[in-house]
Amino acid sequence: MADINIQRKKVSPSPWLLVLLAAVVLGLAAYFFLRPDPADEPAPPAATPEATAPATTPDTLAAAAAVDQATRRAAIDAIPQADTTSAAGNQDTAESLAAQAATNPAAPDYALNGLQKLTTVLVAFTDRDDLRDATITELRDNLTSATDRVGEPGASLRPGFVAAANLVRAMQQKAYPNLENEVNELTRLAGQLSGRSATAADQQQNKQFLTKAAEVVRALSEPARNSLN
Repeated sequence: MADINIQRKKVSPSPWLLVLLAAVVLGLAAYFFLRPDPADEPAPPAATPEATAPATTPDTLAAAAAVDQATRRAAIDAIPQADTTSAAGNQDTAESLAAQAATNPAAPDYALNGLQKLTTVLVAFTDRDDLRDATITELRDNLTSATDRVGEPGASLRPGFVAAANLVRAMQQKAYPNLENEVNELTRLAGQLSGRSATAADQQQNKQFLTKAAEVVRALSEPARNSLN
């Protein structure tokens, strides 16, 4: 009896399965080829020292010091003055200070005008080459600070007089050794002042101080070799 060869019919895959596989392959390919490269992304800006730290440099510190210095120097200009020039139009001098000291100490603003004239003269002296140093500059600034608000009602003039005497002493020690006795007397008179003009005693003390200050300022206005003996 002959053998009959029976073969099974091959089952072909579903076309939808092939379509699904093709879609997956295309999706993976698109992901890998179209995703952005990390190297192409812009990097965040790096923080600079200027952005993270306060801008404090020697230049800015120097500028701030210059502004402060200019403010102090402008204090004199801010003080109300009845008459800060002589008949010839010149700024206050030892002569104008002496003229103010010789007026009536009971007059209104006698001591205030005297302090203003004294301050203006002394500040001008500090610009001289022979009187320029760190100590004198500091005492000049103290004087301008002490006289910053002397024109306000009720303000005491004593801090201004004391600061003026201290500046005069520094100038004397710098270049006028022969004026030691005169400056010691001026400093003593400054220490006795009340800073007011309410009584006859106050007025007399103000006059004594301004008279002595005019004498010393006249000597300081001359070259050091011509100082008083």
